[in-house]
Amino acid sequence: MKPLTPRTAPAATGLAVAALAALTAVLTLTVRYGGSLSGPVALFRWYAACWALFAAALWALRRVPARRLVPLIAAGAVAITATGLLGPPRTSSDSYRYVWDGRVQSAGVSPYDHAPQDPALARLRDPWLFPTGTPCKGRDLAQIPPAGGTPRCTRINRPAVHTIYPPVAEAYFLTVDRLSPAGARHKPVQIGAALTSLGVTGVVLLILRRRRGDPRRAAYWAWCPAVPLEAVNNAHVDVLGTLLAVAGLGLVASRALGRRAAGGVLIGAAVATKLMPAVVLPGALSGVRRVRDAAAVLLPAAAFAVLAYLPYVLLSHGSVFGYLGGYVAEEGYDDPSAGARYSLLRLVLPDSWALPVLVAVIVSVSLYVMRRGDPRRPWSGALLVTGWSFLLLTPGYSWYALLLIALVALDGRWEWLGVPLAGAAVYVLGPTFGYHTALADLAYGSAAALVLTMSLVRRRPARRASAAPAGSP
Repeated sequence: MKPLTPRTAPAATGLAVAALAALTAVLTLTVRYGGSLSGPVALFRWYAACWALFAAALWALRRVPARRLVPLIAAGAVAITATGLLGPPRTSSDSYRYVWDGRVQSAGVSPYDHAPQDPALARLRDPWLFPTGTPCKGRDLAQIPPAGGTPRCTRINRPAVHTIYPPVAEAYFLTVDRLSPAGARHKPVQIGAALTSLGVTGVVLLILRRRRGDPRRAAYWAWCPAVPLEAVNNAHVDVLGTLLAVAGLGLVASRALGRRAAGGVLIGAAVATKLMPAVVLPGALSGVRRVRDAAAVLLPAAAFAVLAYLPYVLLSHGSVFGYLGGYVAEEGYDDPSAGARYSLLRLVLPDSWALPVLVAVIVSVSLYVMRRGDPRRPWSGALLVTGWSFLLLTPGYSWYALLLIALVALDGRWEWLGVPLAGAAVYVLGPTFGYHTALADLAYGSAAALVLTMSLVRRRPARRASAAPAGSP
């Protein structure tokens, strides 16, 4: 790359700003376009355009002078995050459950005790979240038992089952509800998610600064199209788990036991938000040689997760795990022959082997990370475990990968961004292709090929350097 001069530096910055403006404009059109019901193939074309412009913006950012990087990344984060607020949730109805759970808790009722369609909570319903009559013909509404022959429905998915969300998520829903003005509908959860997303950007920039990393990496999260679309517009609570996990890993990177323990608490809070962040624990134990150092992370994490459940256990009459078991079965995680789970493994193995092999591979990767990982960069090991977990599980929900995107921002291995793009392809195009495993094979197979190719490319310079004679240039 040619060095910048006083004449070329403004041009480089201008190019990055132009690419960022184009990305912001196309994200705006994507959110305004509509949801997957408006046409999955056309919607994915918008997604693809966003990702192409994202790549162009990252390329342009490479030549921006160092002194302008942080302000530009931060300004871009605000602009891109704001696009997610320009419309109601487009491709997911999960946030309506968040609104409902917060409302139920504000009424003094445990969210784990009643399903949304339970008549015991009828007094908490409003026409927006629980329409009646003609509006119930909408394809995006779930039917509930009628009253006196009048059709009734709800925006909440799976209204016949209890909530699945862990206690920190439920506390977040309650907080948002308490801070929301009457009649605010879906907007408060989107605003809360937007602020949390910007918090992730801030934490990533802070960690990179303290570790003398390249601040350009923060753009992998701050400018990624998945963030405004999934974290903000669809308001998935995964963004809160991501914030807590990333902040926890930043503290775990310290040698001080007190900071490591605080990091363990934050990781425990992340697990008590969405369970998925538990995959960062092997990374948090990277290179640990002493039992004391491991216990400083694991014990606070486990203690916080358990204690977070305790108030709900005392207040609830039913199980605080809600629909978790039913969800695992519904998504095919306990039956490798169902759906598109484990699709890459099932290409080369019998269905019955997929789950045991997946467990063996993830355990092996986790042990490798804990033994050989760099304790100063726990996010690197966390990315390795998280990334391979996604490639082998082949999940059908794109927002699960929000955590992975943040880990990429800390670590810098951009090739792993193929995983969230693959998840978006499977989720958006799934209805068009009948949720066939071939779609998951193609999407996640391409992502895996990119990761493996870049791993080989990155190893060649390292091998050459190690093979060079001492004192050679």
